[in-house]
Amino acid sequence: MAPDGVVDVVTAAYWDDPAAFDRWSAAHRESWLDVRDGCGRWAEVLRPTAEAHETLFSSLGRPEGVAVLADGWSGEVAEHGYWGGMRDRLPLSQTDPLVATGSPSVERDGDRVRIRPHGGMCLIRSGQDWTDTDDAEREMYLRDVEPVLRAGMDFLRAEGSGIGCYTNRYLTVVEDGNPVERTFGMGWWRSLADLERWAESHPTHVAIFGAAMRYLSTLGPAARLRLYHEVSVVADGEAFFEYVGCRPGTGLLGAVPG
Repeated sequence: MAPDGVVDVVTAAYWDDPAAFDRWSAAHRESWLDVRDGCGRWAEVLRPTAEAHETLFSSLGRPEGVAVLADGWSGEVAEHGYWGGMRDRLPLSQTDPLVATGSPSVERDGDRVRIRPHGGMCLIRSGQDWTDTDDAEREMYLRDVEPVLRAGMDFLRAEGSGIGCYTNRYLTVVEDGNPVERTFGMGWWRSLADLERWAESHPTHVAIFGAAMRYLSTLGPAARLRLYHEVSVVADGEAFFEYVGCRPGTGLLGAVPG
């Protein structure tokens, strides 16, 4: 829910076959986006390569996001637990600095705006699942960690543009019309380096990291909270955004002129 009380309903869909997505999009995209019912509609499409994508889980057994499409788990990886691990887990980073390049192109047609972003833009989806926690752990998470996380997500939504975050959403997962005990933040950043700087040193993320570490060190191996994230870096031509009848500032509308 936005500060003004407006509720955004977001569907995050993953496809393992670009051709199948293209067929679906050709058949349904226009009819869905062009519905004029007083609600804004938008589509943000990313087509990353495996070399420019990574995902990480705190525990096995319940995949989220793109991991639902995977055949299995890799097991533990060495590239974690230190600043820079996120970049090291991206295969392409071994040969490419993954910097922001170029500028976005914008096409306007009345209240319809199409954006093709610049190369090097970064998407992070970072989630929390406390479904399996007992009463005491759930209370601790909701009291000590979630408010700090929410404050950081709100900062990125409202003030993130000053540190390279184009847009950020903090979303609650809904199943059968009801919210469940799962949330995730989803942010578009100017570059991987901008995301790294926020994660390493910005007070809002330092507070999130500190709250999470105190929580996990208190519970130790007994902690049942599940955490995950996935990160993609976008090359030129790998992303497309379209907004129809949306409020100013929706998604990347707040990051382009006019």
